[in-house]
Amino acid sequence: MHTLVSATSTSCKRFSIFLLALLLSGCASQVSGPLRFDDSMKSRGQSGRIDIIVLHYTASTKPSALMTLTNRDVSAHYVVTDDKPPIVYRLVNEDKSAWHAGESSWYGKTFLNQRSIGIEIVHPGWTKNSNGDKGMPYSDTQIAAVIELTRDIAKRNNISPENIVGHSDIAPMRKIDPGPSFPWKKFAQAGVGRWFDEAAAAKYEANFIRTGYPDAGWFQKQLKRVGYQVPESNYFDAGTLAAIGAFQMHYRPDRVTSRPDPQTAARLMALPTTGSGL
Repeated sequence: MHTLVSATSTSCKRFSIFLLALLLSGCASQVSGPLRFDDSMKSRGQSGRIDIIVLHYTASTKPSALMTLTNRDVSAHYVVTDDKPPIVYRLVNEDKSAWHAGESSWYGKTFLNQRSIGIEIVHPGWTKNSNGDKGMPYSDTQIAAVIELTRDIAKRNNISPENIVGHSDIAPMRKIDPGPSFPWKKFAQAGVGRWFDEAAAAKYEANFIRTGYPDAGWFQKQLKRVGYQVPESNYFDAGTLAAIGAFQMHYRPDRVTSRPDPQTAARLMALPTTGSGL
């Protein structure tokens, strides 16, 4: 009996020592003090999280826009007001996603909130019509502020000109902002955005007037080449016509018909896939 008790006692002591060893081992493996990081080496397999800038108009007054963008489930990183001089409100830090793009696509990338910066411009908006009215013009001071802001964001994030777009470009079936009065050519001339080769476009247009504009399949391939999401139906369906309208608002704002024609085909053909085109 004494032998059994001694054996049991010895086993308990050994088990206790084992548990203590495990505990000490666990304590020893814990980091003492803050983690230390070595940033001397970098991976080549990486890119910036932000690669698109999306421009919007508010279709409202400044008070209404700020109320909406700060109290509802819609937001933007920046708001540029129509004050003189304009005020730039930063509503969302650039390291966070703002809810401004919605269902969207550009060069095959979809749901762009996670990879874009949204800029809202206080403007009354535009109602699409057939009389050629482009809507209320943006003021020179407001556009100067938007150009400066956009240039700064693009430089810091290495965003290429073709990825500075309007809401209508990335969601042509749903959106028409920033509308045909937005001066995209002026942006491109300031080094912020893309434009087409006007000399080449004039030659292409003369040729298309003689021969007729291309078919739906051609338009779909060209629109896709320059970033737009379009069906590949080989006919002028609603999605293709909406993309044509978005292209016209950006590159032929004097006449937005959402219909194919020689001039639209020529400007589309003269638009580079990348770069400013100027």
